[in-house]
Amino acid sequence: QVQLAESGGGLVPAGGSLKLSCVTSGSIFSRTSMGWFRQAQGKQRELVALITAGGTARYADSVKGRFTISRDNIKSSATLQMNSLKPEDTAVYFCNAAVLERGSSNYVDYWGQGTQVTVSS
Repeated sequence: QVQLAESGGGLVPAGGSLKLSCVTSGSIFSRTSMGWFRQAQGKQRELVALITAGGTARYADSVKGRFTISRDNIKSSATLQMNSLKPEDTAVYFCNAAVLERGSSNYVDYWGQGTQVTVSS
């Protein structure tokens, strides 16, 4: 069982910054894509950003130019740096690890418990 430990989040005024971090098991990190999703109240969970095992990053259009995802292969962690935050960024943010099964092309998803990000106007 893969466990994810999230940290960061909180309350910040519009225009401010926050950093979210997620640490997972070291043994599987080399074949894991890491991502951050968010779910605002009354809305579906949506992808914010992801970074593949090879280091390729992808972002939702709504956060491009403001958020940066990175990974530390030594610490088996992924970080989401969020700048120029807007009230519409308010949501619960979830860390996701998509682990490639050995000898397969299938990925298994694991989720963190979620952390609240609130941006005040």
